[in-house]
Amino acid sequence: MPTAQPPLLRIAIIGGGPGGLGSAIALSALPNVSVTLYEQASELREIGAGIRIGLNCWTVLGLLGVGDGVEGVAGHVKDRVLHRNGLSGELLKESRPGGGGLERRFWPRRVRRTRLQGALVGRVREGVGEGVIRLGRRLVRMEKVVDGGVRLWFEDGGEEVADLVVGGDGIRSVVREHVFPDHSIKFTGTTIFRTLIPASSVSHIPGMTPDTTWWHGPTGHMYSSLVDDPAEVEPAEQMFEIAARNVCDPATVTGKRFSWGVPATKERVEGFFTDFDPRVRETLATVPEGNWREFSAFAGPRLEKLVAWEGRVVLIGDASHPLSGAFGSGAAFALEDGWILARAIEYARGDLGVALDIFDEIRSPYYSRMYQHLDQIKANTQAAKEANPNQSFEESLQARVNAFGGEDQLSWIYGNDIAGVWKKWVEGKTGNGVK
Repeated sequence: MPTAQPPLLRIAIIGGGPGGLGSAIALSALPNVSVTLYEQASELREIGAGIRIGLNCWTVLGLLGVGDGVEGVAGHVKDRVLHRNGLSGELLKESRPGGGGLERRFWPRRVRRTRLQGALVGRVREGVGEGVIRLGRRLVRMEKVVDGGVRLWFEDGGEEVADLVVGGDGIRSVVREHVFPDHSIKFTGTTIFRTLIPASSVSHIPGMTPDTTWWHGPTGHMYSSLVDDPAEVEPAEQMFEIAARNVCDPATVTGKRFSWGVPATKERVEGFFTDFDPRVRETLATVPEGNWREFSAFAGPRLEKLVAWEGRVVLIGDASHPLSGAFGSGAAFALEDGWILARAIEYARGDLGVALDIFDEIRSPYYSRMYQHLDQIKANTQAAKEANPNQSFEESLQARVNAFGGEDQLSWIYGNDIAGVWKKWVEGKTGNGVK
C-alpha cells in the first residue's frame, strides 16, 4: 500500500523585507510545505539608502542560493573606514574591515538597498513562484484556531488560515503585538536622515570619497559612503549615501510618533550640523530639496522567547529583537533567522512545536548577547562620565570611538557562520555531523 503523505504545512509569512523574502526561499525548499508571503505595501520596495553586506550576510545568501545574484549588485567595497571628529575633521581612528584571508568578493560592502531587495525578490519569483507574494495585504488581527493554526484577518477584508505564522513585519510588528501584547517600543532619542545623491556632486570635496567615514559630533554624526563600486559602475551613475543622525535625551521628548521614511526639509537636516567641519556642511548643502527622508528610531526590551501560541507563531528579524539597527546588520540577522527556521522544521520532520523550540534555543541566546553588549557599552560610558564629570568633548569622543564595535571586535556578529552554528547544534544533540 502507498505510504500516507503527511498533511500540507501551510506557512504564512508577514512582511516582504529581506527576512520575509529569505524565509520564503528557505521554507519553500522543504517538501510538503506551502508558503505565502503577505506584504502590506502595494509594491515591494526597500525604503532607505544603503545597506551593509558583510561575511555573515554573504554566508547566508549563499545558503539561500542568492549569493551569485547579489554579487552582481556592484556595491562599494569598504577598504577603509574612518572615524573623524565631526567638528574639526581630525582623524581619530582608521580600520580596514576587509582582508583576514578572505576573498575580496566576501569583504563588507555598502550596497543600494533596492539592489539586495531586487535580488531576493527575483529568487522568490523565479525559484519559488510568482503567486507566493501577495501585495496590498495589511494584517490587522490574528487569533488561534481551536483545532490548530492561526486565523489571519487583513485590512482588505480577506481572511486566511495558516499552520504557522512567521512574523517578519519589522520593528512595529503587528504579529508581535498580538502574541506579546505587554511588550512595547519607545523612541530612543535618535532621528536619522537618509538620502542617496550622485557621487559626482561631492567628489570635489576633500576627504568625502572614496572612504567610508563617520563624522562624530556632540549630539550626533554624519555617516557617508559610496554605494557603488567605482570599478564596475560608470562615474556618472555612481551614488553616494548620507545618513545624518541627531541624538537627544528621549526623556525630553513627549508624544513622539513612529515615522519611517517621511520627507524632511534641507533646513531641518542642516540645522543640526551648523557647527560641523566645513566639508560636512558643504556635503549636506549639495542634497537637493525633497531628497531627504526622516526615520525615527524606536526600540524595545529583549523578548524572553521568540516563539508563541504553542508552536504556531515565530518572530524573525527586527520583530524578534527591536533594536532599530543597532549593529547595522539587520538584513543578515533576518536572513539567518529564516534559514535556521527552515532547518529546524526539516530536523523536526514538520513537528512545529519541536521546530520552534529548536529555533528559539539557537536564536534567543544570540539576540540576548546583543542586548548584553549594548548594556555593557552604556554602563561603560556612564562609568567614564562619573569618573571624569568634567570630560571634554574631545576626550569623550575619543573614548566613544575607541569603544566602537567594528569587524574585529564583534566577529561573533559580522563573521557569524550560520551553517556552522546549525552543524554545531546538531552535533551537540546527536554526536553526528549534518549532511
